[in-house]
Amino acid sequence: MSLKPRIVSVALLTVLGSAILLLSFASARLAYSGADYNVGPAKVSELAAGREGVGSALRGMRATAAAYAAAFAVLFLGIVLVPYRRGDAWAFWVLLAGVSAFAMISLARTLLLGTWLGVGAALVQAGIALAALALGRFETMPQPSAAAPPSPPASAPR
Repeated sequence: MSLKPRIVSVALLTVLGSAILLLSFASARLAYSGADYNVGPAKVSELAAGREGVGSALRGMRATAAAYAAAFAVLFLGIVLVPYRRGDAWAFWVLLAGVSAFAMISLARTLLLGTWLGVGAALVQAGIALAALALGRFETMPQPSAAAPPSPPASAPR
């Protein structure tokens, strides 16, 4: 008994979305718990030493990023588990656009900031999502088509 590509695609995307959601909660916990986590090669306490408000600002940035990651994961899962699973073509294109935007902004880090820090995890997430979308795409999903013009209303007999 073989699994259909769409089932595997939905399963992979669901695991990915769930992992992003769980990791966003873990990141928010670090931000709000007062833990002394690393920011690049230094700890928050080292960066904030003698600078009032720097520690709070760094924690606030992490909390904001975690909130956006959680919101992305919830929307991602909502699209994967309902319209994408039933084969709605628009859901494929929206998921592809979201994953592509995520990958491009993550890769811009290397060009614009000159660092690969964090890019590996982003590329793994994007790679899994793109592979899962490709797997589901080539099963039976209909191609997007231009909307047909509405047909004129039937004229009533006189």
